[in-house]
Amino acid sequence: MYFNKMKKINRRKFIKNSGLTAATAITSNFIANSCNENIPASEGIYMGDFSAPKLNNIRVAFIGVGARGSGHLAYFGGIPNTEVVAVSDLYEDNIDNSIKRLNNKLSTKKLNNISKYWGEENKWKLMLDEVKPDVVFISTNWDNHAPMAIESMKKGAHVFVEVPIATNLEDMWKIINTSEKEQKHCMMLENVNYFRAEMIFLNMIRQNVIGELQHGEAAYIHDLRDQMNQESRGTGSWRTHHYSKSSGNLYPTHGLGPIAQYMNLARTEDNFKSIISYSSPAMGRKLYAEKNYPENHKWNKLNYKNGDLNTSIIKTELGRTILVQWDETSPRPYSRINLIQGTKGILTGHDIENDPKKTNNPVKVAFDGGVENITNSSHDWVSGKDLKNIIEKYEHPFWKRLNETAKGSDHGGSDGIMLSRIAECLHKGIPLDQNVYEGCFWSSVTPLSAKSIKENGAPQLFPDFTRGNWKTTKPLEIIS
Repeated sequence: MYFNKMKKINRRKFIKNSGLTAATAITSNFIANSCNENIPASEGIYMGDFSAPKLNNIRVAFIGVGARGSGHLAYFGGIPNTEVVAVSDLYEDNIDNSIKRLNNKLSTKKLNNISKYWGEENKWKLMLDEVKPDVVFISTNWDNHAPMAIESMKKGAHVFVEVPIATNLEDMWKIINTSEKEQKHCMMLENVNYFRAEMIFLNMIRQNVIGELQHGEAAYIHDLRDQMNQESRGTGSWRTHHYSKSSGNLYPTHGLGPIAQYMNLARTEDNFKSIISYSSPAMGRKLYAEKNYPENHKWNKLNYKNGDLNTSIIKTELGRTILVQWDETSPRPYSRINLIQGTKGILTGHDIENDPKKTNNPVKVAFDGGVENITNSSHDWVSGKDLKNIIEKYEHPFWKRLNETAKGSDHGGSDGIMLSRIAECLHKGIPLDQNVYEGCFWSSVTPLSAKSIKENGAPQLFPDFTRGNWKTTKPLEIIS
């Protein structure tokens, strides 16, 4: 297996190559000290390569079964040697619909009695006490992710939580400390890492197709203004308030997760170092609310202070750079960018289609010296039908194995591939593809970008959630 091996860059060389002045270097050092001096001591064991005891039969419970949770329940509950034992949600119809969705999928597997908890904010706690599941899936509003994950681990369950894993650094540390103390998995459900193009890119990178990695570009560009129509329940009913009360990049992980895995960040080779961030003016949400809702409507009473588009730049320990953008408001097509630049070539895009004109962001590649029998230099992109041989050669073996099985699950089958992999790891007692520290690193872009914006773009140091242990954490392999 090939893993990129870049020589360590000493501090003097890093400062020189990064264009930092002595004064900036001193400032950065001060920020680093102030960011990491209060790292809490661990009360347990490092979880980077953690393998939990095998679970021959996985007893699973779900907290939150709206749009995301119901899909997880319907697919995970149909995997052999899994058993849905309980479901909790504010609304009984969400629970009934999700169980019905599972029933419709099952052909040979029979459902046992599933305990239902609904109607009150804290019924999920009663569920944990009474049912004592092995595994809990959490798909609720962002503010509830951390307390629900922490309590579930304390009650003895492995936790799989929707993105982001938490919204502030304090809660991220609480999640890490609880995971280490209780020796329970806490994985953020970053499903984009299991999308077809991202898995192909990972395979190509591990095989050194584009050489040493230098730069990545990631984004979550998704016009979600119509979610504001969900006024009393549903994602828009709570997400809309974040454009008023929050700041920075509110949803970084879909674009950043794959780039971080390409670069082996927080795994032996490299790690997150610092981030700078700026946001555009906040205009779009206010205009949308004024156009579509009465003057006295609650959406017209919010102060949409968070900028419409956020741009951040991350610097890694080795000096690599990552551009991360976020925009859920502007009228523009969906994109995650998904660009990775190496010394021997570049990969970009996330839509694999024969006709690039039918995609938002078609996959394109360019290699130093060109692509065999197609181009003669790196000046020309290769995409569409010309990618057929490259896709066949570097198709991720795990994607090929599960593609047919996962069809029909959310996001074109990629959610099913992710959930199948989770079940496989739990059944076999092997490490997960994403550990608790990665979920915190990727999610920490939100509070760190907010702080950088507040300080007029000043660099912010990432806390080392691994306490230095990333240097011994194994890189993510290409599993078959």
